[in-house]
Amino acid sequence: MQKKAWLETLERGFFGKRSGKNEDSENNSVEKEVFEEEFSEKQHTDKYKDHLRILDIGTGPGFFPMILAEAGYHVTAIDYTPGMLEKAAENAAKFIGEKSRNIEFKRMDAQALEFEDESFDVIISRNLTWNLPHPEMAYKEWLRVLKKGGKLLNFDANWYGYLYDDKKREAYENDRKNVEKGSLDDHYLCTDIDRMEKIALQVPLSETKRPGWDVKVLEALGAAQIQVNEDIWQQVWSEEEKLNYGSTPMFMVEVKK
Repeated sequence: MQKKAWLETLERGFFGKRSGKNEDSENNSVEKEVFEEEFSEKQHTDKYKDHLRILDIGTGPGFFPMILAEAGYHVTAIDYTPGMLEKAAENAAKFIGEKSRNIEFKRMDAQALEFEDESFDVIISRNLTWNLPHPEMAYKEWLRVLKKGGKLLNFDANWYGYLYDDKKREAYENDRKNVEKGSLDDHYLCTDIDRMEKIALQVPLSETKRPGWDVKVLEALGAAQIQVNEDIWQQVWSEEEKLNYGSTPMFMVEVKK
């Protein structure tokens, strides 16, 4: 896990201006310096972290909450599956100890949130949207509970697109060969692949071209600003992840309400 890279990416999304993918490296460097100066002077304080309300949707094993809680943030983390919430709480206690107190775990449907309007400053999610039966409803709910001016960071990919496309299938098989050649763990084979493919065939987004779909939906919902980074995987994935998922690169959709 690229913990440092993930934390920097999240904090830049929370507080900084994200550079567009067409900007040159000199502009990116200048922007990074400005961000780091402003963040360190104004916002990177324990007091500020205490007041920032963060919601992690579809927390799974607690990936984001552990990174953020260890850095001093307080996170509300939700998942629909009780077993996942138990595992996330177990992981947090095991890996970050007392700082796991910074996490509040709740069972909840990502498509029908039980929070009041404009409850959170930041909403984050990772590898969830693709397997939702009603992803448009989810985005509507996420924007509802996000405060005006707040940030939504959604990390996802065109998972299991190879089920619908022969070229993607070929690229997927090539990933498997590269993983075997590198004597690495195959992350697909470490999951219940039959079950996951069955899910993918039942939900709408596996055969949908993204993140273009996300942008259209968010525009229709009235998001104030929408930016997409289709190269985020290069910053946050380990070399092993890049070999495993090279044909399905992760993107980030960053939204300001």
